[in-house]
Amino acid sequence: MNGFFKVPVPVNEPVLNYAPGSSERKALKDAIQDARSKQLDIPMYIGGNEIRSGKTSELRPPHDHRHVLGQFHISDASHVTDAINAALAAKPKWEALNWEQRAAIFLKAADLIAGPYRAKLNAATMLGQSKNAFQAEIDSACEIIDFLRFNVFFMSQIYGDQPQSAKGLWNRIEYRPLEGFIYALTPFNFTAIAGNLPSSAAMMGNVVVWKPSNTQVYSANVLMEVFQQAGVPAGVINLIYPSGPVAAGVIFNHADFAGIHYTGSTAVFLDIWKSIGNNIHKFKTYPRIVGETGGKDFIIAHNSADVDTLVTAMVRGSFEYQGQKCSAASRAYVPGNLWDEVKSKMIKEMASFKVGPVEDFRNFVNAVIDEKSFDKIVKYIEDAKQDPSCEIISGGTYDKSTGWFITPTIIVTSNPKYTTMCEELFGPVLTVYVYDAEQFEETLDLLNSTSDYALTGAVLSQDRYAIELATWKLRNAAGNFYINDKPTGAVVGQQPFGGARASGTNDKAGALINLMRWVSMRTIKETFVPPTTYAYDFMKEA
Repeated sequence: MNGFFKVPVPVNEPVLNYAPGSSERKALKDAIQDARSKQLDIPMYIGGNEIRSGKTSELRPPHDHRHVLGQFHISDASHVTDAINAALAAKPKWEALNWEQRAAIFLKAADLIAGPYRAKLNAATMLGQSKNAFQAEIDSACEIIDFLRFNVFFMSQIYGDQPQSAKGLWNRIEYRPLEGFIYALTPFNFTAIAGNLPSSAAMMGNVVVWKPSNTQVYSANVLMEVFQQAGVPAGVINLIYPSGPVAAGVIFNHADFAGIHYTGSTAVFLDIWKSIGNNIHKFKTYPRIVGETGGKDFIIAHNSADVDTLVTAMVRGSFEYQGQKCSAASRAYVPGNLWDEVKSKMIKEMASFKVGPVEDFRNFVNAVIDEKSFDKIVKYIEDAKQDPSCEIISGGTYDKSTGWFITPTIIVTSNPKYTTMCEELFGPVLTVYVYDAEQFEETLDLLNSTSDYALTGAVLSQDRYAIELATWKLRNAAGNFYINDKPTGAVVGQQPFGGARASGTNDKAGALINLMRWVSMRTIKETFVPPTTYAYDFMKEA
């Protein structure tokens, strides 16, 4: 069949509200109860086969670490090799498949998540990653649905971008998948990212070896079920659970390694880049390196900022999903003329927070992901308590008896270069520096030079000159910049996401540019009536 096919124009998936009495609330509650009632034995998925190593690790809700959701089978180096071989075996048929057939698979995956899998995937995200119902809905329902639908649309735009042709010629461009396999290394905090990193590369005709974070395996297993139900052929996406070093030892020494799609810590990404560089002579082609890493995301308020808007941006931006978002506000610069009112209102707002398990929908704050994260954040809090330049004005308490619970905490520091103004904590801790209200421009310079990261940031002001000044001076400080809003909540198709500096390669998930990283262009020139002699007209005698 031939045709210039047009894909459905994507529209952002509506966010369901899970209000009392709603059908979606009942479905989600039922899915949570069903998930808690059984223990899963989660295999690897290699070449379409379920593989069990016999060496397992338990999965427990971060907010209820005495409960066992199931176990997954740990991969060793042989499983990594098997996954690579399965991917390469699937590659010839997959890359030769007409693009509209690939599009149909991922559009079906989006509809499966929007419909019959919505409650199941949200429940898995809530239980496995300790997200409340709303945070799960915007992540493991709406965002992954949007990634799938918008990426199909972007794919069609890429293929339709063709060159001009001069008289007697036909120029065209082929967008080939990369030569080899892609390694997708995905984080715990967003199910949508875990689904997007392998699927966006696969959509463009690539084959993938996918390693999720161990703390996201529970919902990754549901995503894999969706991909299989949607018709992703065996071997196109292979899901394995090795340690990072075990995976790296095989993948970054393989001649057919063609690229990595990564979201995670900056330190790990630096090691990955170094390994790829050291082994560059081993690869058939220069690998594509695409990564979104850490952030030390900021809010800066001008002395004209609306206080209620500022307080809401700080509270939501810092403490939704326990601050475990790459985009979460973790440092704020507040002018002295607003501080007393901001402080009073923030403390009042935070006193109303309910902290507890996700099964109780009244809880705004849940648990951090695991004990390692808990201990790291607690150390920052305890260090701040001992530092004379710091004062904790809200929170500062924690409890790990039943789950990894940390009360949302505000540290006020007189030292703008204090540790928690510079280093990524990845938890519910916001550090505030109160600056002289007449020193806005100088504070912009201070902000810009304080952290190595450049992911997200926000300016709050009612003064358009101040907004323009901040937008210009902070142009390299944040890949996603917000005016009079919190620095979180990027929407696919509206605010493509990513940052530079130590925050990654800024290849913008949720945009056409990201999909371009997973293809290699071949220009084809066809001449209809070619010349038959080497001589040009200028060489003739007059």
